[in-house]
Amino acid sequence: METKTRRSDPGAARASALAGELRVAIGRLSRRLREQTQRGGPSWSHQSILNRLDRDGPATVASLARAEGVRPQSMGATVSILQGAGLIAGEADPADGRQTILSLTAAGREMVRAGRAAREGWLFHAIQSELTREEQETLASCVELLERLARS
Repeated sequence: METKTRRSDPGAARASALAGELRVAIGRLSRRLREQTQRGGPSWSHQSILNRLDRDGPATVASLARAEGVRPQSMGATVSILQGAGLIAGEADPADGRQTILSLTAAGREMVRAGRAAREGWLFHAIQSELTREEQETLASCVELLERLARS
């Protein structure tokens, strides 16, 4: 029924086509951004955990697993790797000694900062070299729209 409505309503058909185009473009952009931080650095999944700890603050293995959509056992293995690399540290939860609260180390914070700088640097160069001033203004308007979509 939904497909029939999309075909008969030109506005819905255009929105459907735009959704597909946007998904592909955002996927490509995400891959390009990932390429900027993976050269000699942690994997994208490890970087995601580091970014989450930086953005959301200290967390347990269980809460990280829920947030990342993985099993606690898988997250535990990943956390062990990050701890071994000196990027995160754990301390006993003062409220529940059975839990460990994980947070970034200074090296972890630096890795997050360097990763963000690499991605933003690549974006800055791409925007400046590939887009005209008018296109940059259009892109600025689009960022606001993308934020609205992300919050919906």
